[in-house]
Amino acid sequence: MKQNRLLFTAFVACSLLGWSTSHADNNDTDASHNDSTHGHASHAGHDHATHDEPDGTHDGHDHVEKEAGPNGGRIITSVEPHLEFYLTDERKVQITFLGEKGDTIPPAKQVVSLIGGDRQNPVRLRFSSQDSVLISDQALPEGNNLPLVLSIKADSRSKTVREKFYLNLSDCSTCDYKEYACICEHGEFSHDDHKGHDH
Repeated sequence: MKQNRLLFTAFVACSLLGWSTSHADNNDTDASHNDSTHGHASHAGHDHATHDEPDGTHDGHDHVEKEAGPNGGRIITSVEPHLEFYLTDERKVQITFLGEKGDTIPPAKQVVSLIGGDRQNPVRLRFSSQDSVLISDQALPEGNNLPLVLSIKADSRSKTVREKFYLNLSDCSTCDYKEYACICEHGEFSHDDHKGHDH
């Protein structure tokens, strides 16, 4: 009889121990699942489509394609209307103003000037209207990579907008334009790396 009680007690103890272990395992599994669920929930409200895609693109961002000017020059968008900076065969600077659709429009009351070349002895250019464009009064000095500061005012009373860049006359290796007017992706840095720097 005593032996039967011992066996029964041992059976109950083993059963309770087994149930407790099983319950703990289930709780761990549930906790793990809840943590996993919490992990997903912690991203609620985030748009995963904005993360980098396998091809390196970024969804959710507009990539504006650069366009060449009507004469193959550099488009300047820091002023309205936008304009094209173009170096002619005579090394004079030609400024062409652009309409909303990229068509050429005649200058209005804009005042444009330019300083560039050798910093110790820079050349200063003034512009006058000629055949619906602005042409510099003299040519730029020789050189294939000249620092320039182009100053533009909407009219004589307006604030001056300055565009600073290097006039790199090397041919781009991946498009049909000179480096100063390059429309390739790599041209973005070379065009704007001197923006805002004093020459």
